[in-house]
Amino acid sequence: MKTPLLVATGLLLLAPALAADHPAPALAAGHGFITTRTFTAEDDQKILAAFAGLRVADVADGMDFVGLKNIGLMDTEIHPLWKDAKTYKHRFIGIAVTARYVPTQRPPLPAGLSYEEFRALEGKWYNELSGEPFAALLRPGSALILDEAPDADVGSIGSNNILIWKLKGCVGVVTDASARDTDEVITQEVPLYLRKVGRGIRPGRNELESVNRPVVVGGVLVMPGDVIVADGDGVQVVPRDVALKVAEFAHKVIAGDKAGRRGLYQQLGLPEDPSVK
Repeated sequence: MKTPLLVATGLLLLAPALAADHPAPALAAGHGFITTRTFTAEDDQKILAAFAGLRVADVADGMDFVGLKNIGLMDTEIHPLWKDAKTYKHRFIGIAVTARYVPTQRPPLPAGLSYEEFRALEGKWYNELSGEPFAALLRPGSALILDEAPDADVGSIGSNNILIWKLKGCVGVVTDASARDTDEVITQEVPLYLRKVGRGIRPGRNELESVNRPVVVGGVLVMPGDVIVADGDGVQVVPRDVALKVAEFAHKVIAGDKAGRRGLYQQLGLPEDPSVK
């Protein structure tokens, strides 16, 4: 009997060999096939320095240059909650720390409880099912990327915890779903990119599935350690291995753009603004 072949992404894989490498009992307990890589804070800062001052447009051009056309560009529904058209405080460039929340299968918190009883159960849910252990991974230059069910009306991001993340060094947050307390988040000027506004709390709605594993946000893969560039044009994810080549090309693009627009500003009698300096 001939050995059956599986064709995947242009490669021929021997099905029996694959099964032998990953016995059924091991797979039944759960198995991740993509390894999470780790990087030092010093390595992150070198990458961030290489991307300083770049825009999504320039970086997207750089991705074309390295052969990754349309790779890493999030769905345009993932948009900035707020914009600063003067100094561009809504923009950020960071290194991805990821987490994934999933809709719960557990019953909601019961009605008829006292305030103290309800808050106790609420706290238990946060502590045991839907916490934020990823906060320990945040450091200067981190970008927090949250993979959530986009149809769930839940605000895992709020005005309080987003400030805690900022205090730890997080430069911006991206979610595939929603956030609440959005008026306060805008006032606080923490860069936040989201699909829509949410209202509910996590207890009774979602659970934390994983931290610093591959996630899909805005239709694209985000790996821990990838470079995240976000501005009014949306969000671009740059794979770590090509980051420096992308940045080098992108700087040439933006330098040419600024030079050309400075000349046009002069012809039009416009004062220079931060976008051409």
